[in-house]
Amino acid sequence: MADKKLQVVPLGGLGEFGMHMMALRYGDDIIVIDAGMMFPEDDLLGVDIVTPDLTYLKENRAHVRALLLTHGHEDHIGAVAFFLDEFDVPVYGTAFTLSLVERRLEEYDVDSPTLKPVKPKDIVEIGPFKVEFIHVTHSIVSCVALAITTPVGVVIHTGDFKVDPTPTDNELFDLHTLADYGKRGVLLLLSDSTNADRPGYSDSERAVRPRLEDVFNRVESRLFVSCFSSSIHRLQLILDLSHEFGRKVALVGRSMISVTEIAHRHGLLDIPDNVLIRPQDVMETKASKVTVLISGTQGEPMSALSRVAVDNHKHLKITPGDTVVLSSRIIPGNEKTIFRMIDHLSKRGADVMYGSMNPPLHVSGHASMEEMKLVLNLVRPRYFMPIHGEFRQLTKHARLAEHLRASGLEDTFIMESGDLLEIDHHGARKAGKVPAGRVCIDSGSVDDVVEEMVIRDRRHLSEDGIVLPIIAINRQTGRMESLPEIVSRGFALAEDGSDFMQAARQVVAKTLEASNREEKTDWGVIKEKIRADLKRYIVKETSRRPLIMPVILEV
Repeated sequence: MADKKLQVVPLGGLGEFGMHMMALRYGDDIIVIDAGMMFPEDDLLGVDIVTPDLTYLKENRAHVRALLLTHGHEDHIGAVAFFLDEFDVPVYGTAFTLSLVERRLEEYDVDSPTLKPVKPKDIVEIGPFKVEFIHVTHSIVSCVALAITTPVGVVIHTGDFKVDPTPTDNELFDLHTLADYGKRGVLLLLSDSTNADRPGYSDSERAVRPRLEDVFNRVESRLFVSCFSSSIHRLQLILDLSHEFGRKVALVGRSMISVTEIAHRHGLLDIPDNVLIRPQDVMETKASKVTVLISGTQGEPMSALSRVAVDNHKHLKITPGDTVVLSSRIIPGNEKTIFRMIDHLSKRGADVMYGSMNPPLHVSGHASMEEMKLVLNLVRPRYFMPIHGEFRQLTKHARLAEHLRASGLEDTFIMESGDLLEIDHHGARKAGKVPAGRVCIDSGSVDDVVEEMVIRDRRHLSEDGIVLPIIAINRQTGRMESLPEIVSRGFALAEDGSDFMQAARQVVAKTLEASNREEKTDWGVIKEKIRADLKRYIVKETSRRPLIMPVILEV
């Protein structure tokens, strides 16, 4: 046992936002922490979601023992279906988190998994690992950090967190348990870096109430409020304020309805009696007596709020004087879609409230610098690896730990997805890389993986278009029946009679004429020669590189 090493293998979420996945390996046993997704960037054309590359885990399939989930946000559970399609192992998480997982699994054809609900302070043993679940505060309920005791030492994984001193459910961050581990000695701390560039403390969830209370107090029209459907504390606040101000509440949007049902079922959301109405009753209810809780904060094209913004919702319509409140942050990369949606709402006469205000409409669910320092000071690890964030956040978080050098911190490791950290009785070190990356998924099936070549072709088509030379060849003589035709899409060839077009057709004709008898009987060779010659001509004349696909018709 003394010769065995603990390996820490980040497979997603380091050097990027989202797609969180971490593996810990000791000997022949691997546990996996989180299986998240991320939404595609603009250059991933036609891709719906992006998940971590599971190649490393597949290569070590026999050693994977369990999946541990810290909480229910999509960037931590969105790839669970794809993971379970490959690995038949138990999944540990809080009851609420596992219910959100079940909701996602219903969308995919995945065999019934083994879901094992846990509560804070529970301890489970998985091979050589002993895992204690520790309650932390975040923007979603039922979040846990993990204290993983290994034969080499204790590893603390914070998951996503902030230290909220006044959480709305009065469930405090369990700092005492973290401190106890710190006193006993922690080998490695893996800690959330999302807000490492934000000084001070993150506001408590209670800080949102004064602003929303003011909105309810002064708005006399129909009120639309949009927030992340997973923000159960925010949903509770809006339900409570609506009840206090005599407003009925309609829940609109699939995610809003399903997450609300799950939270209510688990006793995490208290819905006042007789406060809910159906979406189809909103327009018939007095405008000053209705609140619409609606999904779509990020301007997603098919979300409920986006459809309302363009008068494309079957039950709801924006009328002049309505107020729309976006109680959420603008996720980087979504600015264009969000502001386009706000423009549409404004055109229809709505007063739209969004962005930074004091008091705030939204507070972050992630720790700022001082909270990160607090966790570092309580845990006092021997080694530290910042996780969850782009490289600039990881670097800033690493600097926050420098003051611990005098009290036992030996080294800090700024890693990226795929880097391998190895720890044994000699110390800790970077030990190479493992396969890691992203897998692009096209639609709702775990099998619809988009290969990199397909993405490249889509990008090529979007930038330079496609050109189709069409040649009619007599099957008896092997000669062209007429001058080739050229069709293009997304590439502006000139008019049919132009010099450029005529020259392009002549290039194709000359290629055919210059081919010998054997080549003319092999359509594959002929097509490749046409593609090469026409490409050379187009690049020379236009500096563009359209996708060229010759079509040969036998007549």
